[in-house]
Amino acid sequence: MTRVEFFFNVRDKQQKIADLSEKFLSKGLKLMVFVSNAEAVSATQNYLWQQPTSFLPSLSLSDKLANVTPIIVDYQRDHLVHDEVLINFQHPHPPFFSRFKRLVEIVGIDEADKDQARMRYKFYRDRGYQITVFDDSKAGVS
Repeated sequence: MTRVEFFFNVRDKQQKIADLSEKFLSKGLKLMVFVSNAEAVSATQNYLWQQPTSFLPSLSLSDKLANVTPIIVDYQRDHLVHDEVLINFQHPHPPFFSRFKRLVEIVGIDEADKDQARMRYKFYRDRGYQITVFDDSKAGVS
């Protein structure tokens, strides 16, 4: 069954994606960052590629090297190439999340984002998924 993790009160979501990507890559895991649109794909990829202390290579699913790239950033769900870690950056729950071993939800500090996250949390909980919650305002980098 998919492990579900929520990171609440995240002040800088892009930095959290970079921190988690670095952590997962150091463990040899492949991940997909599921964003909302093509502009978000470009912004997230640029952010990951420009990290000063880490090499965080990412491509979209349409790239011919996607199947050998450890980080996929996309808003489309066709032809998924990884099934280890999914970082959801969309408001609805991803309909394909259960094919992944681990799902990470990143929730910001604004109330609208928290309200959307509460709905996703309830969705996962009501279906019997075990959920781990981290409050980013009370902890360092996870």
